[in-house]
Amino acid sequence: MKPKLHNIFVFFCLLIFTVTCDRPECNNSNPIFNKFSPDTKQYKDELIKQLKLVNNEKLRYWLEQYQENGGQEYLYFFVQGDGLCAKIILNVKQWNKIEGVKKSKGVSYRGAEFKNLKFDIFQDTLKTEFIYKDLDKIID
Repeated sequence: MKPKLHNIFVFFCLLIFTVTCDRPECNNSNPIFNKFSPDTKQYKDELIKQLKLVNNEKLRYWLEQYQENGGQEYLYFFVQGDGLCAKIILNVKQWNKIEGVKKSKGVSYRGAEFKNLKFDIFQDTLKTEFIYKDLDKIID
């Protein structure tokens, strides 16, 4: 393959890879999500309400970042589907199936889709928390 043709082929492949691996764009129209940040109780409580309205099978999750805070480890995700466009922060206590994410501190997994992400919800008057439980697979 000639060098110029080879460069065009490589560029085309990279372009396709970039387009297909990115999450779809979404626009949030929820005023509570616009007013509060994802780490606040108000945002999390509203997210619980919205998650109850959506068919779980239509939800998709993409990793945004890993963060340590106060001895706890968290994964931040974009969550969208069936009209929902938000962020969710999962407290990770058990790293089953995602040990690689912990090792890399999320760096090599940013933008990866976590299929069928499962989590528990802890909610009381002072705190709301989403706790990672399991997933089917990671599409990186």
